[in-house]
Amino acid sequence: MSSIAPPVNHQIRLAARPVGLPKTTDWLHTSEPVPEPDEGGVLVQTLALSLDPAMRGWMNAGKSYIAPVGIGEVMRAGGVGRVIASRNARFQIGDRVSGALGVQDYATFSADALERNGLAKIDLRLGSLTQWLNVLGMPGMTGYFGLLEIGQPQVGETLVVSGAAGAVGQTVGQMGKIKGCKVVGIAGGAAKCEWVVKALGFDACIDYKAGPFAVRDGLKTHCPDGVDIYFDNVGGDILDTVLTRIRRRARIILCGAISQYNNTGAVQGPKNYLSLLVNRARMEGMVVFDYALRYPQAIAEMAAYLKEGRMHSREDVVQGLAQFPQALLTLFNGGNFGKLVLEVATA
Repeated sequence: MSSIAPPVNHQIRLAARPVGLPKTTDWLHTSEPVPEPDEGGVLVQTLALSLDPAMRGWMNAGKSYIAPVGIGEVMRAGGVGRVIASRNARFQIGDRVSGALGVQDYATFSADALERNGLAKIDLRLGSLTQWLNVLGMPGMTGYFGLLEIGQPQVGETLVVSGAAGAVGQTVGQMGKIKGCKVVGIAGGAAKCEWVVKALGFDACIDYKAGPFAVRDGLKTHCPDGVDIYFDNVGGDILDTVLTRIRRRARIILCGAISQYNNTGAVQGPKNYLSLLVNRARMEGMVVFDYALRYPQAIAEMAAYLKEGRMHSREDVVQGLAQFPQALLTLFNGGNFGKLVLEVATA
C-alpha cells in the first residue's frame, strides 16, 4: 500500500438539534489525525460536497427514511473525492469517487463501510466533478426517477416544477421537455426565471416573489387547461395553489418541502387535498435511495444528453470547508443560484 495521507482531518459535527434555522452554536468544528485504512478499506480526500435541503431533515430526531445524524457525529453529506490510500483491490490511488463522505477533509472507509455507503468510482469523461454532484449525482437521480417512475410523463402533458432553478428542478424540467411535455417552472426572482426559460428551455417560469397571487395568476396564464404532473420541491402555499389547478388523473410527486423544514410549529399540510379526490389524482412521495441499483441507467442516459447539449447544468460553488454552516443557510433563503456545492479541495 502506498499512502500520502496528511496528519489532520478538519471536520464539522452536529453539536445540537436546531430549532428553526441552524445556528452557529449547532455546529462543532473539530480536528483529528487521519488514520490509515484497515485491510479492505480506503482513504478518500474530499474534493467537493453536495449541500441539499434534505440535510435539514437529517438533523432532526425522530423516525424518517434515514437515521438522523447523531449529536457529536460528523454532519452527513454526499460528495466527490480522490482516493489517496487503498487496501482494496477495487480502488486505486487517484480514483475519483462519490459517496457519503461527510463534512470533513478526509473520509476513511472500512471494507464494511464501503458497502453501506455505496462508494463508487466516477468517470470524469461523462461530466465534471460538480456535475457529478448535480445532474449525475443525487439531485439528478431524484429528478430522473421521480419524474419518470412516479410522474410517468406523456407527450403533450403539462408539467409544473417548483424550485425550478435548483438542483432537482433543473433535471426535472429538462427531462420533461425531452419526454415531450410542456414545462412550466416556479422559481424565486426574475433572473432565475429568465435562466430557466432561456438556458434550460422551459416553456415558461413563474416568479413566486412577484406578488401574493403570482403563482395563482401564472398558472392560469401558462396552464390554461390545467396541470397533469406537478413535481413538488417546496410544499406549503405553492403546493396548495397547484392543487387547485390539477387535471383529472394528475400525478403529484412529493420530493421535498423546503418551505416547511425550518418551521418551529406544526408543518403546514395541503389544505386543498380534496382536489385529489375530485380529479381522481395521485400524490406520492419519493426517496431517491429506493432507486440506487438503477443509478447507472440514469447516469448513462443523462450523460448522453449532456454530451449532446440537450441538457445543461448550473452549479453555485462556495469554497472552503469552514463556510459550510453559512452556505447551508442560502438553501433556505433562496440565495443560491443552481446546485449548491461546497468546494473543499482543488481537483
